[in-house]
Amino acid sequence: MSHIGIRDTRRPEPDKLLQDIADYVLTFRADGQEARETAHYCLMDTLGCGILALKYPACTRLLGPLVPGAEMKGGARVPGLGFELDPVTAAFNIGAMIRWLDFNDTWLAAEWGHPSDNLGGILAVADYLSRRNRAQKQQPLTVGDLLTAMIQAHEIQGVLALENSFNRVGLDHVLLVRIASTAVVTRMLGGTREQIINAVSNAWIDGGALRTYRHAPNTGSRKSWAAGDATSRAVRHALISLTGEMGYPSALTAKTWGFQDALFKGNPLVVKRPFASYVMEQVLFKISFPAEFHAQTAVECALALHPKVRNRMNDTGKIVIETQEAGARIIDKTGPLANPADRDHCLQYMVAVPLIFGRLTADDYEDKVAADPRVDALRGKMEVRENRQFSADYLDPDKRAIGNAIQIFFRDGSDTGRVAVDYPIGHRRRRAEGIPVLVEKCRANLLTRFDAARTERIMSVCNDQGKLESMPVNEFMELWVE
Repeated sequence: MSHIGIRDTRRPEPDKLLQDIADYVLTFRADGQEARETAHYCLMDTLGCGILALKYPACTRLLGPLVPGAEMKGGARVPGLGFELDPVTAAFNIGAMIRWLDFNDTWLAAEWGHPSDNLGGILAVADYLSRRNRAQKQQPLTVGDLLTAMIQAHEIQGVLALENSFNRVGLDHVLLVRIASTAVVTRMLGGTREQIINAVSNAWIDGGALRTYRHAPNTGSRKSWAAGDATSRAVRHALISLTGEMGYPSALTAKTWGFQDALFKGNPLVVKRPFASYVMEQVLFKISFPAEFHAQTAVECALALHPKVRNRMNDTGKIVIETQEAGARIIDKTGPLANPADRDHCLQYMVAVPLIFGRLTADDYEDKVAADPRVDALRGKMEVRENRQFSADYLDPDKRAIGNAIQIFFRDGSDTGRVAVDYPIGHRRRRAEGIPVLVEKCRANLLTRFDAARTERIMSVCNDQGKLESMPVNEFMELWVE
């Protein structure tokens, strides 16, 4: 008699990674000074970028309740707007607006992504819980609790990204937002170890979004709301788990049907570094330019070359751009660019604009600037090459460089000389230089939505870490809503 297809039905112990994530969010105190200082700047920058995104109708038309009128009195609020929403919908709103312009923190490793995307779920749940607790005459969460949750979510997403390349199997990095947010939010909601494991197992079983919307010929605006979708899905998983709904202990390792076999080409998920606060301490900030991070130093190079080339556009012969392997693979684009989402992930476009105009802002991805014939004329003269040293330094854990270099050759045989930048202004190695610029960036972003008095009230709180950390989340959020 054949026994093909019969398998051992005994339920295994939860996968080690599921247990490690649960134990980390339950026990890690996140009290390191550098991590907490960086987290507070990350909170400022992330919310400031979300406020700036409210200038763009393509973003705001996605915000608000899922259907008209479906608001929730006493629910979570959305910065810069007047909505009160259930925490799942609020997480989508906050997550979409903070990622819309691709202008805040970044993590680069075997996988890349934006750990601040987790703030969508974290802030929505923190505001909901704080308002509920106040109504029940209990203590609200503080912004210090919020920073702890951010440090933990950054760590889970970033450590999983160090050795595991989801993009190489066609999956988008927002998968890691869903995993990290699920773990942290379930803990915030009072979940037990078992409930956190169950919730995270379901988050892995969701699979991963395809990267279709990030790459030509399909690049589009979903890349700006994909993280909002992921972090809101995480809040839903947390709430489902808290009802007592079951989890799936070998969600990662089950033969054939687990994540590793079904979606990761049979490769094991590798975690070599214990979860702590490494990622928040090392995180990269997009301080000066709303540009895909592999291009940040290329934009710095282009700005340095602008004075040498601005009056010689017609004399330009060839432009050589050296970049890392990851940059060459994901943002080297030729041919027509269909929309702003296509342009802000095109290395050549992000170099051409500062060469011509001496700037790169969010508005420079819109159709008006893209229609300038000089932009595509310069793009057509560009040659992108991988610099193997840049690639090696990019993966070196002691460097985590993101190098680019540009050299422009003119028709008369002269050239500009080669300009190279290894570390962008938002890198940990340039923190002292970068943080004052980040603070002013936040102030400028707030002034696009709030008057000067409101802006200065927010900045006053955010610039005093002790005052900020002790502030109840519900009171903090009152500063940000209309």
